[in-house]
Amino acid sequence: MLSNIHLPAAGWTLLLLIASNVFMTFAWYGHLRSHASSPWYVAALVSWGIALFEYLLQVPANRIGFTQAGLSVGQLKIMQEVITLCVFVPFAMVFLKQPFRLDYVWAALCLVGAVYFVFRAG
Repeated sequence: MLSNIHLPAAGWTLLLLIASNVFMTFAWYGHLRSHASSPWYVAALVSWGIALFEYLLQVPANRIGFTQAGLSVGQLKIMQEVITLCVFVPFAMVFLKQPFRLDYVWAALCLVGAVYFVFRAG
């Protein structure tokens, strides 16, 4: 089904990393709301179950990015960090009902610098 969609390897890498990060954000932080009254080990087991789906997307994303899109390991890591912040902030605000913090903006600006240094030529 997905093989019929014509997208460059870097595009597949980006989409798979975004999807994997949604799963991982729920695995890491979703239990704070959905299993707040459960014992920690129940929350851990649920989180591990969710994280399995994250790995089913993240591993192919990194393989496609590295072997087909020509991205370096450093570039893949910085992409993941940018995606993490882009997924986490709305998740924290909508799902966990956390207020927006200006610190998110400063963190994003730091990541812009990281993107520049990792993706620049040379």
